[in-house]
Amino acid sequence: MRQAHTELVIDTPGRALVEATAAVSEWVEGQGMTHGLLTVFCRHTSASLLIQENADPSVRTDLLAWFDRAAPEDGVRYAHDAEGPDDMPAHIRAALTGAQLSVPLVGGRLALGIWQGIYLFEHRRAPHRRRLILHLLGD
Repeated sequence: MRQAHTELVIDTPGRALVEATAAVSEWVEGQGMTHGLLTVFCRHTSASLLIQENADPSVRTDLLAWFDRAAPEDGVRYAHDAEGPDDMPAHIRAALTGAQLSVPLVGGRLALGIWQGIYLFEHRRAPHRRRLILHLLGD
């Protein structure tokens, strides 16, 4: 059994679903393992991770719109606004989606479904530099 880890840095354009599948897969394949488990961990409280459809971009558009309705920016709704009106809504969105993913490694490749991709979900309006920790355990 072997382990490997790295930090993947992703620059976001502001609120968006940024696909990280290619970068994650490239690193995993470079580790030379055949079977195992990948953990992807987001080191932020106002961004999160999703496995979601990567074929039709309207899915990302609809997800962004739904989260805007579910956790709207509102100057009087939230007590926490230390970094602006998008601060607390970003924390709520991250709480609903999560900070980590686990993906099996089978035959040297991530066992994602045909339409699945790994996304960093940026919940803030401004661009950010986000850090993901990748940890692979396998053989």
